[in-house]
Amino acid sequence: MKRIHYLAVTAAVILLDLWTKWLIVKRLDLHQAIPIIPNFFQLVHVRNTGAAFGIGANADSRIIPLLLNGGAIAVFCVVVVYALRSAVTDRLLQTGLHLILGGAIGNLLDRFRFGYVVDFLDVYVRNHHWPAFNVADSAICIGIGLLFLDMKKKPEQAAAVTEVSS
Repeated sequence: MKRIHYLAVTAAVILLDLWTKWLIVKRLDLHQAIPIIPNFFQLVHVRNTGAAFGIGANADSRIIPLLLNGGAIAVFCVVVVYALRSAVTDRLLQTGLHLILGGAIGNLLDRFRFGYVVDFLDVYVRNHHWPAFNVADSAICIGIGLLFLDMKKKPEQAAAVTEVSS
């Protein structure tokens, strides 16, 4: 029961990801773009058959989808095991892991259902575009950032404990 609020983070990411992708698919034609902030941000409907940021999207191989799905399932398993083995009181770590988990599940659901991931957030400056992404990708990136913060915090805590016990 102590982990229920972390599972709520995972569920919220999955639901928000599914809902936003559904809205994009229903309201925008494929490759249609709607500028939100001119020369900086737009909504666009694209299908990503590759990995993060479209890596491998143009590869003409049947093994790429299997590798992507297998990799996502492996990440899912590692994150679940690590989250269960980590202290429930380690909020930064648990939040980061559950954001990653929700994002991985959101994109994996797309891959299983459609064979691609729906991306729609497009950040750009003039003609230079960052690869389109979605809520799941954002949750994964934020979760990784929280894991880095947690790793940075832990050596400082270990040093503080050493100093106090000396």
